[in-house]
Amino acid sequence: MYRGKSWSRIRFVILGTVVLISVACAFVTTQAQSAQGEGKESSSALNYVGKVWVTPKQGEPGTVVEVHGTGFPVGAELEILWQRFQGSWKVEGAEFYGREYTQKLEAIAKVRTDAAGEFEAKFTVPEGFGFVHDVIVAQNGEILNKAAFEVEMQASIFPRRGPVGTPITLDLKGIGWRPLENSWVLLYDNKFTGWLSAVTTNGVTRAVIPATGGPGKHILRILHGAFTFPYMNMQQSPQPDRPTFTFEFTVTEGPPILPPSAQSQVLPEDPGIPRVGRGEPVIWADPRSGPVGTLVTVLGSDLPSDALVRLAWFRVVGSRVSGQGWSEESSSAGAVKVAKDGTFQFSFPAPDDLGGAHRIEAQIEGNAVAETEFILTPSAFSIEPTFGPAGTIATIHLKGVGWTETANIYTLVYDNGYLGYSCGFNSQGDVTIYLPMTGELGWHFIDLYPAIYKGEDIRRVNNFRIPQLTYAEDHPGERLPAFRFAFEVTG
Repeated sequence: MYRGKSWSRIRFVILGTVVLISVACAFVTTQAQSAQGEGKESSSALNYVGKVWVTPKQGEPGTVVEVHGTGFPVGAELEILWQRFQGSWKVEGAEFYGREYTQKLEAIAKVRTDAAGEFEAKFTVPEGFGFVHDVIVAQNGEILNKAAFEVEMQASIFPRRGPVGTPITLDLKGIGWRPLENSWVLLYDNKFTGWLSAVTTNGVTRAVIPATGGPGKHILRILHGAFTFPYMNMQQSPQPDRPTFTFEFTVTEGPPILPPSAQSQVLPEDPGIPRVGRGEPVIWADPRSGPVGTLVTVLGSDLPSDALVRLAWFRVVGSRVSGQGWSEESSSAGAVKVAKDGTFQFSFPAPDDLGGAHRIEAQIEGNAVAETEFILTPSAFSIEPTFGPAGTIATIHLKGVGWTETANIYTLVYDNGYLGYSCGFNSQGDVTIYLPMTGELGWHFIDLYPAIYKGEDIRRVNNFRIPQLTYAEDHPGERLPAFRFAFEVTG
């Protein structure tokens, strides 16, 4: 970020994206350009000084760029600023409100103009969001001029060959932040697999999928797709210079690489953090998170000695479909007597309930005296059965599916082709899917990915109810696992 000036914050709306732009107080400000250059300069447009250009005009992160300027004040000390962005998801309680990007201007060079008012400078393109960035020339906090540099998007896969079930890692760099640059999707053998996001990961992201299909060559394609699915004729789109990446993976003969047990695919438990009461009653849970059945120990301190503490477990109930909304209700988790030193310890198995944060309240004589929370995370049972002829109905069973707009559905992908989604709210976190097995003889892979159920997002972007392949690094709201299963179609 540019330093040496006090900073104020100005809100602009760019094609529905709320962008917080940090500018020096002395800067002359302009209306932010639209995501695709459709915006118009405001009445406070810059009075440009001189001329500035960059060589080359585009390249990957790490590219050394020369900045040239003419027509500037003689002997002036100037700063070269790089326009970068920081992304975040907007989640409030149970509701999803899209994504937000904050612009920050980072000083990358200082120069002094010569007797002709000219200068030259060099900088190295940093990693971050891709596509067009401003290279700004400023003096004493005032923008004098700017040029554009385009950061080229990159994509790769590894490995390029292996037996069925091989984990294929997709790495993407330079994903954009604008609506026509920020949502990318994957096709596997011309089947829609899911979408790839990089909102909170600075334009860099990673996904892992299983190699599926019979021995031989399989085709992976990464395309842009802001309206849920891929834009197929990119060369005729409103922004035709966006790239399309095509890769080949060869499935080889040999034993399959099967996923680990369903029980091992859950998130690790978070250990509890002891609290100090300082004269006021406090309680905490250890661990702080875990799947259904986790042994939760609630500990307390600074409570009245010999008092009987009743622990209440709170859950959310309701129905999205009926329009009745949701409400909170409680049930008893047990009772314990406080020791002479004002402490207690009580353990109980995490109830079979909706995923997400559950309030635990300590009550004495019907009055709440302290509270904490336990986060119930999703878990899965093994697929049943694991083999059989085509048409066999297999059962996939999940517990602890959440209730918020970012946690209440799981999307199902069969051999890297998206089939549909399942919801866990009305069934209090319990999801059972009955799926007929299809395809050629051999191993087939079923993946369940987190997704965003519904909400609000920036204009011209719709990434709802589709698999988020980059859930591990960039899912909004809750931290959630994915689950992978394998089934062998036999003769």
